[in-house]
Amino acid sequence: MKLGIARERREGERRVAATPETVRQLAGLGLEVLIESRAGLESGHPDEAYQDAGAWIVDTLDPGNLDILAHVRPLDPDTARSLKQGAVTVGLASPSSELSTVRALAETGVTSFSLELVPRISRAQSMDALTSQALVAGYRCVLEAATRLPRFFPLYMTAAGTIPPARVLVLGAGVAGLQAIGTAKRLGARVSANDIRPASADEVASMGGTFIRLDVETAEASGGYARELSADRGALQRELLAPHVAAADVLVTTAAVPGRRAPLLVTLAMVQAMRPGSVVVDLAAESGGNVEGVVAGEDTVIPTADGRGTVTLVGMKDAASALPADASRLYAKNVASLLELLVRDGAFAPDWEDEVVAGSCLTHDGAVRHGPTAEALAALAPEGAGFAADGSAKEGAN
Repeated sequence: MKLGIARERREGERRVAATPETVRQLAGLGLEVLIESRAGLESGHPDEAYQDAGAWIVDTLDPGNLDILAHVRPLDPDTARSLKQGAVTVGLASPSSELSTVRALAETGVTSFSLELVPRISRAQSMDALTSQALVAGYRCVLEAATRLPRFFPLYMTAAGTIPPARVLVLGAGVAGLQAIGTAKRLGARVSANDIRPASADEVASMGGTFIRLDVETAEASGGYARELSADRGALQRELLAPHVAAADVLVTTAAVPGRRAPLLVTLAMVQAMRPGSVVVDLAAESGGNVEGVVAGEDTVIPTADGRGTVTLVGMKDAASALPADASRLYAKNVASLLELLVRDGAFAPDWEDEVVAGSCLTHDGAVRHGPTAEALAALAPEGAGFAADGSAKEGAN
């Protein structure tokens, strides 16, 4: 079987779905690995390194000739349609926001696996791309804040006077938030954090942060994820957080609800109440943002309420891609680990009774197997076309 690794074409994307190390792992499964020329260049892997690992280098990868396509960013609908029937894809699919691609994959008869859907169980940790990439993003967002803050992070005691440590507040204590806490702490800042899940308090403390307890930490969903608060509880959360936000020199927001728009945690008025020179980094900017007024990929300067200065609002975009070498190393291992469950002796042989295989499958045999995505497609489809609520193609659909 031919496994292809394409050069990512989305603007700003610098990661790659395989490294020379994982090429050896994939070749050991009996796969013929084809790498598009320069696919790993920005991650520090030249074509020669892939060749030495046993891969074939091609100038342009033809998706129609592949049995398996591994990718980083979600495929576009045209690429999905160019795959042959029965082909397999493995990568980040963002099914809730890429419904047109999901439709194309199902209609083409492609079996696609979405790394976002990998069950959060201990056996699947090596395949958990959301966790590995959140680790990178959480580290990076603190560095972005540190380069913009017009003062030191750590405490300094000098003959010329004492410089107090910067106060960093992290909202959202998932993998990205915990990494942000740890990074800010290592830089010498005084760090506090809040999360709506009660279990996060011990995790925050383990990273050296101080947990801020509010009367809203009651929203934990299955798999350790947060679930969205009601409108009333969300408003109460913002009210209780306001004084903590105002006291922070750096605010980092990382809160996300899988498959939904990022929850609004911080209003513009809360940002304007911060001290002049403060920095806000919103890691959820690409999914709508935790902070009112954030723009993904841009710095927005917000005047403070007292008119004495400004606050810099940073909308993070492609955060993991900012550290492509290590992000690719982790991501490529996630991809290879999942493929080990799908391939036996060079043939596609998934065990559909395996909860990891079944749970991560997005489309198969013309149907959308992920229930929420199938329902979303059925709701969007015009009458008499598209997909039924069970994910199967309706009769007469193109």
